Amino acid sequence: MRYSPINPADINLIEGTYGVRPPFPAVPGNEGVGVVEALGQGVSGLHPGDAVVPLTGGGNWSRTRIVPARDAFRLPPGVDLQQASMLRVNPVTAWQLLHQCRKLAPGDVVLQNAANSGVGRAVIQLARANGWKTVNFVRRESLREELAGLGADYVFLDSQEGANAAREVLDSASALPPLALNAVGGDSALRLRDLLAPKGWLVTYGAMSRRSLKVPNKFLIFKDLTIRGLWVSGWFRETPISERNDVLNTLASMMVDGTLHIAVENVYPLTEAPKAIEQASK
Repeated sequence: MRYSPINPADINLIEGTYGVRPPFPAVPGNEGVGVVEALGQGVSGLHPGDAVVPLTGGGNWSRTRIVPARDAFRLPPGVDLQQASMLRVNPVTAWQLLHQCRKLAPGDVVLQNAANSGVGRAVIQLARANGWKTVNFVRRESLREELAGLGADYVFLDSQEGANAAREVLDSASALPPLALNAVGGDSALRLRDLLAPKGWLVTYGAMSRRSLKVPNKFLIFKDLTIRGLWVSGWFRETPISERNDVLNTLASMMVDGTLHIAVENVYPLTEAPKAIEQASK
């Protein structure tokens, strides 16, 4: 193993607040990147020295791993290993949110909260590459310029005032969004649904506020909204290997050419894991 990031799901797993619990003893780390040292008998398509992403989920906060060959995705040449270590969770989630939920047409607008999260940043970059626009909600004014640099079309504070400002923009453009992506829950998700077009979709992939999703009747009766969830681990389990690898190859190629870049806060040696977890928890 070379690098393994810390995601909110990793911390939730340690806390015991994640949606599933692993059999014990358990090693955290949903994603990472490593270099093949040796192959089992009969393994083909991989060679010692290949850079690979383990796709098993869990176990990546380790120095070494043994994984089934089918779950070792070989990376294309030229990919940065730090970036590749973050390929499995956030970029794939962003891809699924934009491609496997509500069908989008060129120029469509996508709403999202937690826009400065790993998924949120990936959504901005993938939407831009596909010709879709994004309306993004964040908690800090200082993030506007940074997200605009990634390709965000509009950035507002995640408040009622921010939602009102977004509505003015959307009304003037006559472009009600068909898709909203929720990682927060509570009142933030309510504001997203209020801005959605009739028959729009709200897809929840996280619950950062730890507040339940409220579903007022008006959104079901008068707007006929579809409310769904997405869990990327389920997608990895259920998707054929060829389809899975096509998505991973597309995203890895975007990392190579620079159209997809994931921010890195800091890098710690494995011996400083407690310090890294403390930083990530902030």
